[in-house]
Amino acid sequence: MTDTIDSLAASFQPWAWDVIVATVAAILGVALALFVHRLLFNLLRRLASHNTTETDDVIVDAMERPTRWSMAVLGLVLAARETPALDLVWVKFAGLVMPLLLGWIAYSLVKGFAQAMTIHALSSDDIAAARSRQTRIAILSRTALLVIVVVTVGLVLLDIPGVKDVGTTLLASAGLAALAVGAAAQPALKSLIAGLQMAITEPVRIGDLVVIDGHTGRIEEIRMSFAIIRTWDERAVLVPTSRFLDSSFENWSRRSEKLTGPVFLHLDPSTEIEPIRTEFLSFLETQPEWDHRTGALLMTEAHPESIELRLGMSAATISDLWVLRCAVREHMIDWLRREMPGALIRRRLEVEQANAKVAKRK
Repeated sequence: MTDTIDSLAASFQPWAWDVIVATVAAILGVALALFVHRLLFNLLRRLASHNTTETDDVIVDAMERPTRWSMAVLGLVLAARETPALDLVWVKFAGLVMPLLLGWIAYSLVKGFAQAMTIHALSSDDIAAARSRQTRIAILSRTALLVIVVVTVGLVLLDIPGVKDVGTTLLASAGLAALAVGAAAQPALKSLIAGLQMAITEPVRIGDLVVIDGHTGRIEEIRMSFAIIRTWDERAVLVPTSRFLDSSFENWSRRSEKLTGPVFLHLDPSTEIEPIRTEFLSFLETQPEWDHRTGALLMTEAHPESIELRLGMSAATISDLWVLRCAVREHMIDWLRREMPGALIRRRLEVEQANAKVAKRK
């Protein structure tokens, strides 16, 4: 039995022993690193659970996966330092793996902080301030993420010998290359600058109700190159960010959601106005959407065949104003039909009355 073991050991080549030792060292190093990572994040989760806000939990969740892989690589690096065979293999991949891991960590960190700051911003009672912070966080975080991706890809490509040689060749004609890249990247640079300008000047913010190019809806998302407007019928309208800087548009919630809106009634010129005004104001008092800022009835037009009454009202939010205007319009038409039918303009052929007049003449 001893002779058999000795013969098998003698048959092993030296490189085989190196492979076995390197594999065992790599497994032990990675396992120990993952164990330390698990202990560390269990401690972080316990600390985050004592905080009433969700921001700590969001950041810990965002960093768990990239740090797990980073700890595994760290264990592999420490094992490679003590194992020459493993070190020879690791050196060939370190130039690709390390930039990718660092980029992943930076990407996840920015994304986690942006999500945590967004949650904190939306918890504010000031709606306008919350939208302002949310818009800046969204635009600036996307800009940072874009920079991280570009830098990470550049570091990875620089480690590839063929790409490095191509880069050296291109540097010989740097003038022409700069012109070509500048011309090709002009739309992207314009969108990037427009996105940064949107974050600084804030012509629109996430959640604002806007009217642009005939579309009315709320800003659902703002990206570097375009903004998404969600209309009342749930359509998503994509508008370039530069459009908000180059052309005029309406922002109905720039400072606050408070808004004043009208309901127009076109009535017969012989209509008595004061009873209608009294009914309108008394009906407003019964509506919970009315915020008591504006409530007035004015005659805005007078024509030989009709008059126009403008019923102005206000509400604390845009949605409340819409509901209030619909309720006022429905109630006033119904009240005029019941109480003052002569005020309603009739422009239809009443066949029965015409037949009655003809019968009387006969």
